[in-house]
Amino acid sequence: MNLTISGHHLEVTAAIREYVQNKLERVTRHFDQVIDIAVILTVDNLKEKEKRQKAEINLRMSGKTVYVESLSQDLYAAIDTLIDKLDRQVMKYKAKVQGHDRDAIKHMPDPDSYETAAAA
Repeated sequence: MNLTISGHHLEVTAAIREYVQNKLERVTRHFDQVIDIAVILTVDNLKEKEKRQKAEINLRMSGKTVYVESLSQDLYAAIDTLIDKLDRQVMKYKAKVQGHDRDAIKHMPDPDSYETAAAA
């Protein structure tokens, strides 16, 4: 798994890098077929002061690319909500890929049994 963490208008410190890596362990624990992760942390110069910190992630898995972004007043809060959103999407994709909820044909009831039960 390749991990790229970059910052726009922000210097990515060792503490931020370690925080993102620790949070991403949760996602990779749920789904280990991750090929590439690109994290972009941005400080926007917006007029409203509430949501200036932005965190984006592109996660490439086998068969799908997931893009998630999050805005917050605090960078660590933006990273937390970003990882929560990403984890939900990864779990949804994993459930779709491993869809064991479909019944096999051999376990389907015989259509002739419906006719005999209806006639009785």
